[in-house]
Amino acid sequence: MSIASDAKEMQGEIARFRHELHQEPEIGLDLPRTQEKVLKALDGLPYEITLGESTTSVTAVLRGGAPHASARKPAVLLRADMDGLPVQERTGVEFSSKIDGAMHACGHDLHTSMLAGAATLLAERRHQLAGDVVLMFQPGEEGFDGAGHMIREGVLDAAGGRVDAAYGMHVFSSLEPYGQFCTKPGVMMSASDGLFVTVLGAGGHGSAPHAAKDPVTAAAEMVTALQVMITRQFNMFDPVVLTVGVLQAGTKRNVIPESARFEATIRTFSEASRDRMMSAIPQLLKGIASAHGLEVDVDYRGEYPMTVTDEDETHTAENVISDMFGDSRLSRWATPISGSEDFSRVLAEVPGTFIGLSAVPKGVDHTTSPFNHSPYATFDDGVLSDGAALYAELAVSRIATLAASN
Repeated sequence: MSIASDAKEMQGEIARFRHELHQEPEIGLDLPRTQEKVLKALDGLPYEITLGESTTSVTAVLRGGAPHASARKPAVLLRADMDGLPVQERTGVEFSSKIDGAMHACGHDLHTSMLAGAATLLAERRHQLAGDVVLMFQPGEEGFDGAGHMIREGVLDAAGGRVDAAYGMHVFSSLEPYGQFCTKPGVMMSASDGLFVTVLGAGGHGSAPHAAKDPVTAAAEMVTALQVMITRQFNMFDPVVLTVGVLQAGTKRNVIPESARFEATIRTFSEASRDRMMSAIPQLLKGIASAHGLEVDVDYRGEYPMTVTDEDETHTAENVISDMFGDSRLSRWATPISGSEDFSRVLAEVPGTFIGLSAVPKGVDHTTSPFNHSPYATFDDGVLSDGAALYAELAVSRIATLAASN
């Protein structure tokens, strides 16, 4: 039987695992219950398991048993992230989160269950593999740099040498019709940085602002000036996105507070724009603070780099998708999206690609359905077997190509 048909036979099992994960989401780098579930799913399979030292990651290596003609035994990495988000679920699905204030709102429960399904599919074909497979079950993608932790602990060399190719997958609850696979060579997703600003003034009575130093008006001016700066200093064909998601000051309407603070997320699509933002923002904010006679603390934190896929590996993945599911199931994005991913760190080290998969519920309009991170974001179980099959087939086909080369 084919990998795809075997995966279809496992659909119910993969879905049950996904529901278990969904009902008990964990956040950040410490996911003990999720790690326990993954280890249970791998129990009895012929994988060499390594647990993370600084996180609850799981690295599983499958040693292929077939001969190879290459100078060294090839290895391919498959990655799934496992963490949830601090979101109160409002989907109403019967397997909704049981953890108050936590939800798998970005579909990582699907990624983890699909890779666990692929683990079984690959183990059943172990003796056909002329190379090794590294499974990367990663915590802390949502702003905790879990990929960076795993890379520092050696996941890319877990098979004994640097992996030859790496593949990741991400489901979406919007953007594309149900079941559509999406690729893009080159820059696929933006870099992500964080901006943390505290404006320092002198408090006083709201009726006498001249006798105080009001940080609120200066902070408000800064928020607006940042948007104007983007339109005046940056090329519109090399877009920059800056969104202020936190704005805090004061305790009562007639009291001028001592300080005001705001936080923003910054998305860029080129190293030139990213570098320029890092210098232009502090210069702008300090200038505004000075004009108001205030001080400002600007903390600009570099987070995730751009997700840049390898053109050859993307083409390889596209061929696999077309062969398995037909050309109609494959879309190539014309432009990147402004979401960010720490799988970018893996792709900065080894050739590979990242694949989108629409899990928009059947019959739902993908143009209006709630997007990832929404408390209403809903992902259809129906894509699970296809995702598991694609993970497995990518490893099998790429290893076969690598093993045949001299």
